[in-house]
Amino acid sequence: MHFGSGSVVPSRTGFTPTGSPRPSRPGQIDPGLIEGIAGGADPSVVSEMSHASAAALLDRVHHSADPQVVERVLTLVDHEGVDMIAELWSRSEPDSLPGIMWRLYTLRSWMRRDRDLISRLWRLGEPVATAASAIAGVDQAPTEADIAHTADSILAGAFTGDFAVALERASAFVDVVAQGLRVEARHMVRQAEAKAGSETATAADLAEAHVMRSRSAKLMHTAGNLIATSKDFRHGAQLWRRGKLD
Repeated sequence: MHFGSGSVVPSRTGFTPTGSPRPSRPGQIDPGLIEGIAGGADPSVVSEMSHASAAALLDRVHHSADPQVVERVLTLVDHEGVDMIAELWSRSEPDSLPGIMWRLYTLRSWMRRDRDLISRLWRLGEPVATAASAIAGVDQAPTEADIAHTADSILAGAFTGDFAVALERASAFVDVVAQGLRVEARHMVRQAEAKAGSETATAADLAEAHVMRSRSAKLMHTAGNLIATSKDFRHGAQLWRRGKLD
């Protein structure tokens, strides 16, 4: 069973494409941006274009009353592909607008792709982080459809509502899932200890206990990555409210 997603792990380096700072239309990335990557553009220009493209996309939706425009931007990854979006923003710092938008898009993709796993982890983590679940706006026992709906509503809120509130919802959501991973990991350790500590434990039991401990450690590592991403979202919300997220 696969837990977590590497795409949700915070990125600390800076790299983005050059070209037109404004998408040719909402939901479509200017090919010139991607072409600039292969050309090895100056890092300062690359960074400038990364920030400009993120700001242009956000501003375009905020000033649009067309629901089709909103829908195209929300499903940008679905239509353009996560690799193309990664080329634009994935190496941006987490305390920047493109860095935060990258995390929002990849969070939505992860939530929709692994909605069955996440709904189970939510049920494990929610009793541990009840305040966070209230902020995220998710039921105590969400279905797979609830997870997919929440994924869309968080990203939609970033474009059509209060951007800081959307980031706080994303942070709270990730916190609960991380707690679910920790609960799962601790349960796995207890199972391993019981199996290895039995007076009738065989060599096979000891080997299985070792594997379970190893899996538990990986789950805890993934949970740590998610907690770091949650902090990025919260910090981004604080920066936005101070007018310093760009």
